[in-house]
Amino acid sequence: MAVKPAGRGDYKEVIYSAGRWKHFRVLRVKAVPVMAALEAFHMLSTVHGSTARGDVKESSDIDIFIAEVQNSFLVETALEKAHIAVSNRWIVQATPNYAMKAHIEIDEQTTVSFPLMAMRRVQREFYRFGGEANLDQLRTDIRVAGVDKRLMLIEPTEAGHVESNIVDREEATANILGITPQTVLNRVHTLLRRDTIGRTGIFIKKELAPHETFELAMKKLVEANPAVRRRTRG
Repeated sequence: MAVKPAGRGDYKEVIYSAGRWKHFRVLRVKAVPVMAALEAFHMLSTVHGSTARGDVKESSDIDIFIAEVQNSFLVETALEKAHIAVSNRWIVQATPNYAMKAHIEIDEQTTVSFPLMAMRRVQREFYRFGGEANLDQLRTDIRVAGVDKRLMLIEPTEAGHVESNIVDREEATANILGITPQTVLNRVHTLLRRDTIGRTGIFIKKELAPHETFELAMKKLVEANPAVRRRTRG
């Protein structure tokens, strides 16, 4: 079921139950060895979304992201050396203008992703918009502020969080998150538009064959699709 943006001016304090705190820590404990395996190969990663902010639900995923373009062989080798099994691998491109990304699915709840081409600033800041935490922050139980799909700014407190709607507060939100106002405006526009007309689908989502590399799969897509070719050159 799609998450609808909240109304303008909404604000409230949320107190977490013992069960919610427990689930939050279970997700972080599960993310740490994956991120540590990547760091052992000199690849810094973050976890983003509710696992970074703390406002987890039973349906929350563990989305681990490496911000820099990587050699996919090294990423997969890092996971293999740590005995972390991979269930599926996908190439995903949200729109023709977005960077193509590799998605490595460890299980139904946990994914490692990284760009296969340079990301534009607004695309990189998307992860900071939603909140992202690094390995040290996970290990020291630090939560971060970020915006959820309802366009509510989640700001951690000792007992849970406070949440407030960001519509018409885009510049203040950008200052809190340390990102550009353009990124916040872009996300507000996208999520409000999605609420009005619904999702428009993903431009590319291709599952890789067992022995196919991400680089080879991307090469085939570039050769076959002019829009992908233009984005690669851009």
